[in-house]
Amino acid sequence: MKPPAQKSRQGGSQAGGNRDAAEAMAIAALSFLAGDPEKLGVFLALSGIGPESIREAAGEPLFLAGVLDHVASNERLLLDFAAHHGVDPFDVTRARAALAGPQQATP
Repeated sequence: MKPPAQKSRQGGSQAGGNRDAAEAMAIAALSFLAGDPEKLGVFLALSGIGPESIREAAGEPLFLAGVLDHVASNERLLLDFAAHHGVDPFDVTRARAALAGPQQATP
């Protein structure tokens, strides 16, 4: 069986199924954060969003990309999420790119 990172490279397109899979991963990451009040509190504080707005915001691709950015920004959080959901940590970055496009380097 190929590891998830190999599977995510097939197809080459960032549209359609890859975007749907990216949204599903971001929602899983949001659920993962919501399962721990401390993790959720940190995310809410850093994102500036209130708990009453999460459900509505979760329908926005850029918000979902932000969830994945948050998870990927902390190695321990990223590895915990990846292990919990059985995904390759690099799939989180690929999912983020599918939702918001590749990150631009800052000068």
